[in-house]
Amino acid sequence: MVIAAAALALALSAAPERIVSTAPSITQILYALGLGDRVAAVTTFCRYPPEAGRKPKIGDYLRPNLELILAARPDLLIVERTGVKPPLERGRLRLNVLEVDDGNLAGIFDAIERIGRAAGVPERARALNARLRSELDALARRVAGRPRPRTMIVLGRTPGRLEGIVVAGRGSYLDELITLAGGRNIFSDTVSPYARVPLEEVLARDPEVILDLGEMDDAETLSPARSRAILELWRTQPRISAVRAGQVFAEAPHLFVVPGPRVAEAARALARMLHPR
Repeated sequence: MVIAAAALALALSAAPERIVSTAPSITQILYALGLGDRVAAVTTFCRYPPEAGRKPKIGDYLRPNLELILAARPDLLIVERTGVKPPLERGRLRLNVLEVDDGNLAGIFDAIERIGRAAGVPERARALNARLRSELDALARRVAGRPRPRTMIVLGRTPGRLEGIVVAGRGSYLDELITLAGGRNIFSDTVSPYARVPLEEVLARDPEVILDLGEMDDAETLSPARSRAILELWRTQPRISAVRAGQVFAEAPHLFVVPGPRVAEAARALARMLHPR
């Protein structure tokens, strides 16, 4: 059994022409680098940009399928270091595999650089990173000196109820995003990056801004009806400062939960919620 590691992939003289992505963040990086025509297959969770959704599928993000990966005939397979990997040790395989760790801001920049090198477009990767850093620096200047509102991002909960609430906690990409946008994560002290908290704890910490991404949806935006239903759900808790101030936002999760080249766009969108004026 031979599994080629990232170093071997990077050493190849010819740029890969058939790239398989195993995560939405990887897919978005490939398209942001202008490599969409080389993407041979993606996961069913890869829905942005829209043309990525029309590529052949290798299974979902949690269950990549080795047979479907091999059927795509990749000359480069890109996987997340901390993600679910296909069973690459089955049989004698020769796959050029690049592992990236894009779970935080530093990892995003590193993943862009490494994917750019592996695909033979390092100058595009440098330009993309420079643009993202410039946009984030501009946002940091805009929110500098402003009060940092107590912020909570909800990633999951029991549908239609304020139970089983899962929030972005310490060490998560969204914890970084809150700070970038000029907020203060009220759950930055959690043990887990994605912590389950009772409603009583939310009431005790009293967020001033709530971003509810808990209604998982395939679309890039929530329908007006679903958005209204989520806001009505939170209005049952008038003790919360965010509810009283009308600072509860219901959004589709995709822009915010994928740590990739849309990070500056996501940070700006969150900053508009935190600092509307």
